Amino acid sequence: MKYGIDLPNMRECSDPKLLAEIAREAEDAGWDGVFLFDSLAMDSWGSDEVPPHADPWIALAAIAAATNRVKFGPMIAPLSRRRPWKVARETVTLDHLSNGRMVLPVGLGTPEDGGFQGVGEELNRKTRADLLDESLAIIDGLWTGEPFAHEGTHYNLKEMTFLPKPVQQPRIPVWVVGAWPRMKSMRRTVRWDGVVPVIMRGESAEQPEMEQVGDRVREDGAYVGITVEDVAEIRAYADEQRPDGAPFDIVLEGWSSASDKAKATAAIAAYEDAGATWWVEAVWSWLYLPPRDIEGLRARIREGPPRLT
Repeated sequence: MKYGIDLPNMRECSDPKLLAEIAREAEDAGWDGVFLFDSLAMDSWGSDEVPPHADPWIALAAIAAATNRVKFGPMIAPLSRRRPWKVARETVTLDHLSNGRMVLPVGLGTPEDGGFQGVGEELNRKTRADLLDESLAIIDGLWTGEPFAHEGTHYNLKEMTFLPKPVQQPRIPVWVVGAWPRMKSMRRTVRWDGVVPVIMRGESAEQPEMEQVGDRVREDGAYVGITVEDVAEIRAYADEQRPDGAPFDIVLEGWSSASDKAKATAAIAAYEDAGATWWVEAVWSWLYLPPRDIEGLRARIREGPPRLT
């Protein structure tokens, strides 16, 4: 199991210099990855405050330059509002800047972000999914460093060659948000290098109440909105669909207790045994945003990951 942190790019964390400093602290504390919320204009969650933001991709460059070991990337990149050829160029540049540490987690994004609904981006879920698939095909084709052309529903590219290739081969790892147990969504994920799973058994993903999350962390040492059994089923499905045995990450986002690390590590170990490969600590979440104690966030990061010793 590898351990990452998921940082906001807003409010107290809207300073890219501070984000780079926090990322360096995370690396020193033993975390394996630093991921950044890809938001442009999230609302103020019911207050009159207008929250400042840092551009996530420029902040990722600052994180890449400030660190030496950790993996990093957006969490997640909503490709439907990006030009895929621009993403292909940006990701390769970040991969070279970091000597091969870039990861590209992608998904449909959050329409509540003003960078969607406030500027006329596509909101229809099916269309955004189609844009995601077509964008990934273009990005992957341009990453090859060979002449590449594309004719699709949404994008048409005349033949072009993008150099240099990524440092990482055969490509920069792509993690895709996948709705379990919806097979159309999961079939998309297994074509790539990992899944960030969400449970979607009804019309929308399960969203636990914050008080319930807090109780779960206190009782069990860790919380993630997916069961161990779900992870085991996802691992079995991925192994069945990927008979070549190529590595496939299962990336969980959750909250763990720093005050009872033994209990937290035991809880997370069960997910590792079921097949999860990454635990990403969502320190940008409700645990720290209200009252948004930046020093509390940094203290949690310095305490290190809930790693088995």
